[in-house]
Amino acid sequence: MMTTILTLLGLFLVSLKITEVQSIGVCYGLNGNNLPSKQDVINLYNRYGIQRMRIYAPDHEVLNALRGTNIELLVDVANEDIPSIATNPSAAANWVQNNIKNYSPAVKFRYIAVGNEVSLSSSIAQYVGPAMERIQSALASAGLQNQIKVSTSVAANLLSVSSPPSQGSFSNEAKPFIKPIINLLVQNNAPLLVNVYPYFSYIGDPVNIHLDYALFTSQGIVVQDGSFGYRNIFDAILDAHYSALEKEGGSNVDIVVSETGWPSDGNPPAASSGNAGTYYRNVISHVKSGQGTPRRPRTGIETYLFAMFDENQKLGAETERHFGLFFPNQQSKYGISFN
Repeated sequence: MMTTILTLLGLFLVSLKITEVQSIGVCYGLNGNNLPSKQDVINLYNRYGIQRMRIYAPDHEVLNALRGTNIELLVDVANEDIPSIATNPSAAANWVQNNIKNYSPAVKFRYIAVGNEVSLSSSIAQYVGPAMERIQSALASAGLQNQIKVSTSVAANLLSVSSPPSQGSFSNEAKPFIKPIINLLVQNNAPLLVNVYPYFSYIGDPVNIHLDYALFTSQGIVVQDGSFGYRNIFDAILDAHYSALEKEGGSNVDIVVSETGWPSDGNPPAASSGNAGTYYRNVISHVKSGQGTPRRPRTGIETYLFAMFDENQKLGAETERHFGLFFPNQQSKYGISFN
């Protein structure tokens, strides 16, 4: 009888773990002059059952609107704030006090991303690891180190080899940046946040990367890597990062997909509403299936879709302004079910 109870309890805990990591989040960018009020946006998340959110700086109006909701938050330390946090002993404590402790537990913080896609060639790169350490220490002083994980969000271009996935490795240029970060993640049992964009892989090499491989619509295995078969490049990108982490002492580091998306306009025919809708539906279905990747089949893929709205003031290529899942009038572009 006791064995049966323990077995059932174990299965229940595993199911809780799977449910936790399968949840879909959506990134909430604010680079638009026609976006809904922040309270309306929180209401929209709740209306569609979106359980997780990412914001790119601790906007206090957003944080106040999140009070008392069940939405879990990934919040960034803005890139421009990283050097002062890394070098000023009181800056990290003040940041945590003003943006985290003043709102917790009414706001459910999940992760702090110290920077988003910090370029290796920028003057900020050298400060990312030290700033992560400072934020981690400030969380510990506030008694929040067991509730909130500290990481950084990186682009997939830190890899020098990504295919086949088993050969994934960080570039020699990236290693001095990423190795101290991996050590911190291992010490604190925190995940690496990775922005994963099959769209950019496809448009960067459409001869060798076919559209169906990017959109999860391949009918069979496209890349055979030893005993692992890949039907989509999303899994291949993730497993290349897992391979790279293993080579640098991060075998136990999980990966959270901190951004993924597909634009609906700006670069036809690749960027289209049809392709974008297909991608978002299929990535949600893949994540919710709980099947993980070929290399990590029992690890759910916590994923944040980019982005909640088209942002008409976003800089860069025209496609950057067309990643929204919703129009600014709060109408759904694709009629997607999130959870």
